[in-house]
Amino acid sequence: MIEPLALTRGTAQARLRRAYGFEEVALVPGAVTVDPAEVDLTTEIGGRRLEIPFLAAAMDAVADADLAVRMSRHGGVAFINLEGLYTRYEDAGPIIERVAAAENGQAAGAILADAYAAPVRDELIAALIARVKAQGAVAAVATTPASAWHHAEVAAEAGADLFLVQSQVSSARHISTTTRVLSLADLTGGLQIPVLVGNTVSGEAAFQLMHQGAAAVLVGVGPGAACTTREVLGIGVPQVSATLEVAAARDRYLAETDRYVPVITDGGMKTGGDIAKAIASGADAVMLGSPFAAALEAPGRGYNWGMAAPSPTLPRGTRIRIGARLPLEQILFGPATTQHGTQNLVGALRQSMAALGARSIREMHEVEMVIAPAIATEGKSWQLAGAE
Repeated sequence: MIEPLALTRGTAQARLRRAYGFEEVALVPGAVTVDPAEVDLTTEIGGRRLEIPFLAAAMDAVADADLAVRMSRHGGVAFINLEGLYTRYEDAGPIIERVAAAENGQAAGAILADAYAAPVRDELIAALIARVKAQGAVAAVATTPASAWHHAEVAAEAGADLFLVQSQVSSARHISTTTRVLSLADLTGGLQIPVLVGNTVSGEAAFQLMHQGAAAVLVGVGPGAACTTREVLGIGVPQVSATLEVAAARDRYLAETDRYVPVITDGGMKTGGDIAKAIASGADAVMLGSPFAAALEAPGRGYNWGMAAPSPTLPRGTRIRIGARLPLEQILFGPATTQHGTQNLVGALRQSMAALGARSIREMHEVEMVIAPAIATEGKSWQLAGAE
């Protein structure tokens, strides 16, 4: 008789686990509902109160100084990429026009590769932050770990309010024998600005980042519409599972230290339902790229593309056409003129929370979720067939 093989750590079965994305789960109404007018959507990021839990991604086609001001006035915040076009050129408009007019994504990529080869200029960083601050808006900026120390000093002197250190994958420990390794603990300890860190999909990595002083942790590796990380590198975890894991780390860290570190789900969301599921998974806010690139006020001229990547020899993220463009206010607050859930995102989140009996973001973290791979197709055969 052949004995069955024992399952040990390191076998294929032990190394694989099931992970879930937005299209595979559903939120379950309970015994209580709430008046939508009584739902509180406020959240706190880096000690700063936001009226809505929405952040615009640090992508050149999404957030410039003008979009940052508009997002701030609407109660959210937009992060501007300190290694993007707006800190390399006094006027990035002509470059963006060329990218939008390019025949295909490959041509657009060549234009961007050439444009990003220009050096980042400290005086443009300072001017950009000053422009946002002069209009009474939150100045939130982002950079990569390699440039974090220098850009942090420039941004702090210019009066930035939030500082995001963002990379494809963030970890508390980075191994390198050729470059200076960023110490997050030193950075957070030496700055007066709250330091947000992203991105991760690991609860253990998030827990360590919190211990090193992260003011918030971003969740998501490769889910964005304009991101090619999953295709090029083969890495990532579906956003619902990733958010649940990082949120569990946040709760463990809170129990140990009595310090609450917000979790931000970054990317992969298009509809109000996606956003509601991200919040229910444990997010305190969501960061959106392509949905906000669809705003008339966004700089991308109806396109979006990935931010500058650290490797000049790998794709920087594909250029995508957004489609219909609408005022930012309509994307956030409606009225919705379509049925696919991409307009009035704030209203959809509020209505979802009301139906689930959640009066606050924290209460939304407690709603029941189920694995439901048929949630988008059950009973929808006529819709899927294009019936009007």
